[in-house]
Amino acid sequence: MRVTIQRVSEASVTIDEKVKSSIGNGLLVLAGFEEADTLEDLEWMSAKIVNLRIFSDENDQMNLSVKDVGGDIIIVSQFTLHALTKKGNRPSFIRAAKPDVAIPLYEKFVAQVEKDLAKRIGTGEFGADMKVTLINDGPVTINIDSKNRE
Repeated sequence: MRVTIQRVSEASVTIDEKVKSSIGNGLLVLAGFEEADTLEDLEWMSAKIVNLRIFSDENDQMNLSVKDVGGDIIIVSQFTLHALTKKGNRPSFIRAAKPDVAIPLYEKFVAQVEKDLAKRIGTGEFGADMKVTLINDGPVTINIDSKNRE
């Protein structure tokens, strides 16, 4: 499982010109799944995201988590995070999980983040043509791969 986390002052997901989700202060999480992902990957990633200290404290140091600041989260499925670009100029997505595997993983991941954050989160819609807007705060953007836990 791979995610790109962006600290935002606001973000939204629009589908067919209708806003599906919007938040103020919080995190926009782009999440990509692969066939080998397990419940352990989802639980580990959720805990990492909810507790990642990337919000400023009273001394302007990144020392607070989204949970600490009462922030919100939007999770958007993003199979292109598993793009392979080594050969040629057209990305290959063969490592990305197919919808029959990825959709249940996405739904379980959303439920796990809601549990860990202790509140509802926003989502996109798996497979939809989404327009994602955000104001990246900082900018702070972090990539995490559950198969490479550094």
